[in-house]
Amino acid sequence: MRRRAIPKSVGDVRFLLLTSEEDRYVFVAEWYDPNAALQRRYQLLFYPKDGSVEMYDVKNHRVFLRRTKYDALRKEDLFVGNKINVFSRHLHLVDFGDQYTARRLGSKKEKTLAMIKPDALAKMGSIIQAILDSGLTITMAKMVHLSRTEAMDFYSEHQSKSFFNDLINFMTSGPIVALEIMGDEAITGWRRLLGPTNSSVARSDSPESIRARFGSDGTKNAAHGSDSIASAARHDRIFDTSIHTNKLELEFFFPSSGGRGPRNTATFIQCTCCVIKPHAVSDGLMGKIINYILDEGFEISALQMFTMEKANAEEFYEVYKGVIAEYTEMLGELCSGPCVAMEIRGPDAPRSFREFCGPSDPEIARHLRPKTLRALFGKNKVKNAVHCTDLPEDALLEVQYFFKILDS
Repeated sequence: MRRRAIPKSVGDVRFLLLTSEEDRYVFVAEWYDPNAALQRRYQLLFYPKDGSVEMYDVKNHRVFLRRTKYDALRKEDLFVGNKINVFSRHLHLVDFGDQYTARRLGSKKEKTLAMIKPDALAKMGSIIQAILDSGLTITMAKMVHLSRTEAMDFYSEHQSKSFFNDLINFMTSGPIVALEIMGDEAITGWRRLLGPTNSSVARSDSPESIRARFGSDGTKNAAHGSDSIASAARHDRIFDTSIHTNKLELEFFFPSSGGRGPRNTATFIQCTCCVIKPHAVSDGLMGKIINYILDEGFEISALQMFTMEKANAEEFYEVYKGVIAEYTEMLGELCSGPCVAMEIRGPDAPRSFREFCGPSDPEIARHLRPKTLRALFGKNKVKNAVHCTDLPEDALLEVQYFFKILDS
């Protein structure tokens, strides 16, 4: 074992006590410290042999986290551009820490926009599940209702086309779901999954594709994707290390410069709150859970992916503090990765949806009410697939917390 020098700059990764033979990956990670209102920068080391992590504070030249086993982080989570959770800190991986990591883990990771159109909203669970089953990852999601101005701005390239007015009328006829998806060659992969633009052609040429299964014609074709790699480039495809970003399309819905993008679709009327918990999102169950909710006859009138800071989770779960024995573990789960919040509507929604979710303990649910959400998708009392509003008087408050307070 040999000691390496403490780094003097971000690019210098010769630090900490390392075994030269031991495989490890190094990334530059950023974390926004809300208390100090500062963006803090770390070097993050991951040891695949035992799943342990280590962190070094770049600015203060000191060890921030000594090597500790952390089962929630996987090698598959490590790529530039991803946001990961390490002991309740949400880290943004902004660069590789050394050439070895870049060679081993640098790949063809790309981000692109997927958009579920108004005609396919009732099938959004199936489309989302198809995306996940294909190996792509959903990193952002938001249901919005485009104004005419927003739709014309997004489709400005087609302004001179004969179908432009019909396209704008269609895209403003109801809510859509915008998704940021990431994966190896995501642009090409998403186009392949979509199939030909015209749904009739898709049914003959690519019958398993999304447009073949859920589309009607060339406009009402279920989902949006860049027309080609060249089209993706036209949308200002940028290179950030190894990540290709369809910048303009993604920025339109998910602005990174402080803007909000199109507004969410929450109605705050006769509704209740459902949150797909991080473990279920990580396990690829998002589409299946959404399908099950829709099949039961409930309306999903708003949907958005959030990554909760600990302070937010404490505010949201405040009513359970000192009441539920698993409170601390519940906080940890809600902060462990992205969750998906939904506004649910239906007859007597708070009561009926809570019954549909089932008992909080999935084992009890499987015994007493085996067709409920938690019975089907839950693991234990903490990782029980979904949170739902317990008390009818809290339903509006919980929906407002996500769609008015956090989405601001």
